[in-house]
Amino acid sequence: MKRAKTTWLILAVLLLSIGVLMVVAPATDAAETRKLTMGHIHNPNSPVYASLEEFSGELEQRTEGVLTTDIYTEGGLGDERVMLELVQNGVVDMAKVNGGVLESFYSDFSVFSLPYVFEDEEHFKRVMVSDIVKDLYEELETIGLHGIAYYDAGARSFYTADTPIEKPEDLHGLKIRTMTNTTSIRTMELLGASPTPLPAPEVYTGLQQGVIDGAESSPIALTDANHGEVAKYFSYDEHTRIPDFLIMSEKTWGSLSPEQQQAVEESAAISSENHNARWDQLIKESIKQAEDEMDVTFNELDQEPFKELVQPLIEERREDPEVAEVLDDIAALQ
Repeated sequence: MKRAKTTWLILAVLLLSIGVLMVVAPATDAAETRKLTMGHIHNPNSPVYASLEEFSGELEQRTEGVLTTDIYTEGGLGDERVMLELVQNGVVDMAKVNGGVLESFYSDFSVFSLPYVFEDEEHFKRVMVSDIVKDLYEELETIGLHGIAYYDAGARSFYTADTPIEKPEDLHGLKIRTMTNTTSIRTMELLGASPTPLPAPEVYTGLQQGVIDGAESSPIALTDANHGEVAKYFSYDEHTRIPDFLIMSEKTWGSLSPEQQQAVEESAAISSENHNARWDQLIKESIKQAEDEMDVTFNELDQEPFKELVQPLIEERREDPEVAEVLDDIAALQ
């Protein structure tokens, strides 16, 4: 109920803002230019923040100022689920969301949250530029969403306040922050942790105050969100590789001219390629900063015991024929 109230409040504010702009702006300006609204949860330290700014600049340049973007950062439009609901309803034009959030809107996207689906980083990259993802984008159109591009978010591993994770037993009894999607929650349960859903902006204070014992993400979270100040152990179990997606409202997409649609796709492709190309370097920089400035300890571990524990989840999801087909297609690209 609280989320619904928040969504309608944001909806009302946005509609009021749009109404004011329609009254104030001359009709000729409205016919010549269009400002697209976009939301995401990241702060200026995040590489995704910079990549979306790059997309915005490319789009304005390619359309000669006809299409510009009004970007709401740091969860200004709500959490990712709320933003995606607003996009689905056509109130917000675009949002960058984690692939795990999309699972709640279209079940086939749960494959990205399943543990150890990708053999390694190269396997992940092959999948993300394949027809598998293109087909999933097309499926989103049936629920009012349009997939534009993906942004690498790295392999997700555990980081904890004061307990290094070396084997699954070390997770027992620990409250681990997880996303709200059922796949991520079930993964934590199978590994023996106590899943504790929290909005991303609350992870720092959650770690600081002991509300949670740890979280799971890439090493970049240690530095761009300063989690390394309150989490001192990072353990490379690499249980998932969940990408970020740039999603547009199907209503917005359908209202654009073919030339404008092409400009959106080209701008997104450039920002995505540049983001993904520098990701590995960003990871290295974050690790060095976390070690040198935050005193974070990184440790390798044997991933096999973790993989064995989550196999029941994989088999359970294979009972859905559509999900099973996507998993088979992903495996075929190893």
